Amino acid sequence: MSYPLASSSWDQEEIAAMQAVISSGMFTMGPKVAEFERAFAEFAGSRFCVMVNSGSSANLLMVGALRYRKEGALLPGAEVIVPAVSWSTTYYPLYQYGLRLKFVDIDRETLNYDLDQLAAAVTDETRAIMVVNLLGNPNDFARIQAIIGDRDIQVLEDNCESMGATFDGKQAGTFGLMGSYSAFFSHHISTMEGGMVVTDDEELYHILLSLRAHGWTRNLPKHNFVSGTKSDDPFVESFRFILPGYNVRPLELSGAIGLPQLKKLPGMIVARRRNAEAFLNLIAEFPYLTPQREIGESSWFGFSMIVDKDAPFTRADVAATLSASGVDVRPIVAGNFAKNEVLRWFDYSIHGTLNNADEIDSQGLFIGNHHYPLSTELDVLRASLKTLAAR
Repeated sequence: MSYPLASSSWDQEEIAAMQAVISSGMFTMGPKVAEFERAFAEFAGSRFCVMVNSGSSANLLMVGALRYRKEGALLPGAEVIVPAVSWSTTYYPLYQYGLRLKFVDIDRETLNYDLDQLAAAVTDETRAIMVVNLLGNPNDFARIQAIIGDRDIQVLEDNCESMGATFDGKQAGTFGLMGSYSAFFSHHISTMEGGMVVTDDEELYHILLSLRAHGWTRNLPKHNFVSGTKSDDPFVESFRFILPGYNVRPLELSGAIGLPQLKKLPGMIVARRRNAEAFLNLIAEFPYLTPQREIGESSWFGFSMIVDKDAPFTRADVAATLSASGVDVRPIVAGNFAKNEVLRWFDYSIHGTLNNADEIDSQGLFIGNHHYPLSTELDVLRASLKTLAAR
């Protein structure tokens, strides 16, 4: 593809980091993962970070941790509000923990929550809101907090697509009780596969540590909020299981790669934002295509376009023309997720209508953004769209 969806951000520094791990013979989760967790927590401005094998697993542990906290646990049957447009593993952990999902429409311009619909959807039954920062764009957390007010509603953030985005100078992913991130190949940094959860809550941090590895006590500090005080005899604690956990540990290679990637992240965000400025200037030439409207400072995961319903061409025309020009193109995340057959397994409701999500589902698409200048790629995009507009 002349304009790919994703590209590698690795260079010799990442190769050297991997080689050092290979030479050490320590491939399972170890000191490099711990070092990366400390560095990522500092980057996010959070007290704690737990690295896992994917952003999907980060969401799973985040929801699981709320189930097992001592006070205010999120119990089966509790109502959790979710946006209608996101990725599948935003929703699956909620279903898997027996929670009742309420789908709310998104804003056509920002692709995040329609905040008026969210305000109307919150009731006395609502126990949590899953906030998804889509395609690099943070939500308006000031408005969300005003909607919640003094009600006992927990906020979780799925920030897997928006690492490095900020709202009022604060990192996206840190406005809720916990926030998840992804370090998959196509995301802002890449650790091969990888994900992180950040939190300021020490009890939740300890629960996350236990859930990450079998639900055992081995990785917990001596004094912790899950098992109390551990034995000083490591033999006693070797196979002591206290929570129904998983094995979603990251590889030591992923932690090692994450360290140089994290150092490069600020510069890569600057490059992505410069590319976004150029893209928005370009797309203004094509009035039938609506781009995403930024909230706060987006980290611009990719560039979305919605084909207006009165356009002289269809979304299929746009996708075909771009693909023929070598521009890699995809639907906007999973579109309206509530349309999927998998929901027959869910306990869910839909607040009002999902008109905007339906439009994104039928009329939306997105292309990639990268950590390097895209002048050549955007020239290809412009030429392709001009060809389409001239039909």
